[in-house]
Amino acid sequence: MRAVRAPGGLSLRLDVRAFTVVVLLTLAALAAGVVLIGTGDFPIDASDVLKTLAGQGDAGQEFIIRELRLPRVLVGLLVGACLGLGGALFQSVARNPLGSPDVLGLSQGSTAGALVVIVLLSGNATAVTLGALVGGLATGLAIYLLAWKQGVHGYRLVLVGIGVNAVATAVNGYLLTKADFVDAARAVNWLTGSLNGRDWDQVWPLLALCAVLLPLVLGNARGLRMLEMGDDVSYALGVRVERVRLLLMGSAVLLTAAATAAAGPVAFVALTAPQLARRLTRSPGPNLVPSLCMGAALLVTADWAAQRAFGADQLPVGVVTGVLGGVYLLWLLVTERRKGRI
Repeated sequence: MRAVRAPGGLSLRLDVRAFTVVVLLTLAALAAGVVLIGTGDFPIDASDVLKTLAGQGDAGQEFIIRELRLPRVLVGLLVGACLGLGGALFQSVARNPLGSPDVLGLSQGSTAGALVVIVLLSGNATAVTLGALVGGLATGLAIYLLAWKQGVHGYRLVLVGIGVNAVATAVNGYLLTKADFVDAARAVNWLTGSLNGRDWDQVWPLLALCAVLLPLVLGNARGLRMLEMGDDVSYALGVRVERVRLLLMGSAVLLTAAATAAAGPVAFVALTAPQLARRLTRSPGPNLVPSLCMGAALLVTADWAAQRAFGADQLPVGVVTGVLGGVYLLWLLVTERRKGRI
């Protein structure tokens, strides 16, 4: 940690290691994005991708990159960033490393909203996106209200979230049994979590949401850090605990619901990205920006790995993140057990 002198005599504290991690993760995410743009049935060199993005490519490359592949990569970066940031917020508010959207039922709630539109209403892609968003928001509100008892505490939030997750999973299973063959196939394809077919219609809403919520979340980062020390300490330090908690939980729900609406329930990114970011920075606190960058890097790298291993459009990115996340959790459990912590 270093003190940096700013104009006007102000002094800022800079965590050099965390700053370095953020820069490296950002570069890794952008590099993976460039490589992913060049991957597909018509391979394009990274140098040609950069030239085309700079407006110096031929007409064919311009169409392939700007209209077909760039939106997919941008959606991947934004969805990964939303999930990483949302996961960090949930884990910090709950003060529990399992307090992620995957465990608390947010992803399943969004899935339920999408399945209602697919199975019962036979809605189009736009309606499915809106259904997933409404389902996620309704689930987040239900969890907050059910966990409320003179405030919302971490352990109660996790327990209620696990219960809501079980209920939403049962509802989703029931909806799938009521679907006909065509709707069931469409629903299962959405349930895996995929970036296939994503275009600019998904990019702009995600970008606008991030532009609004990111400054709001970072502006309350100090209050979030105080919350990790407990409500009593936070009150003593002048933090309006429930206001900050509700604001940040609402932001996390919006981020998660929007990411799920755009790409489906991509598994484990929200759970693992904050954990990996914390291990890299070795810094206490929520690590919001490192988690955001880690989520973006994880998702585009997983999508690139899926295309390289199985070809374009053959393996949804949600399958890859699910496998990698499961392996990471098993490794983490074994490591913690050897240290005698569990």
